[in-house]
Amino acid sequence: MRTKENPARMLWQLFKATFLLSAFTFGGGFVIVSLMKKKFVEDLQWLEEEEMLDITAIAQSSPGPIPINASVILGYRMYGVVGSLVAILGTALPPMIIISVISVFYTQFRTNRIIAIALQVMRAGVAAVIFDVVINLAKNVIATKRTLYILLMVTAFVGKVILGMDAMIVILCCLVVGLVDLAMELRSNRKVVA
Repeated sequence: MRTKENPARMLWQLFKATFLLSAFTFGGGFVIVSLMKKKFVEDLQWLEEEEMLDITAIAQSSPGPIPINASVILGYRMYGVVGSLVAILGTALPPMIIISVISVFYTQFRTNRIIAIALQVMRAGVAAVIFDVVINLAKNVIATKRTLYILLMVTAFVGKVILGMDAMIVILCCLVVGLVDLAMELRSNRKVVA
């Protein structure tokens, strides 16, 4: 979606937003996706909520870090290949800088009681943000009012949490069910047209 806005200004805004989100996000991909939703859907209004949820689903099911995957899609959606590169750069720079600094002072960080406590406390906040993402995703699945999607969500949850299935197997099973559902829908549409 190329906007009427000045391209350089929009790309700078995209870089700045992804850089700041990445720099101040602790807890992994699910946390940053939640904050991306707030920034790009609610604050900047560059995307619809459904688009952001689609980006989240693709980013989660693709290989690689979720924030980078989401940035590729988001940047491309906003300004093509250049937008993807800008969003990737904005997302990748902060952790690269932070991890580089930590690696230089690793021994001091590892033995520092204050840092250990700070990291422990941040886990509680991260858990709350991830829980929020889960609730929003579940609400959107339920909002489709498609019995298959709701049953698939519940079955995937039971498979992962209760039966301890590998996440990749759960995702692949959901993909197979989705493709079969799509094939059946396309077949029934052809019959209606004929």
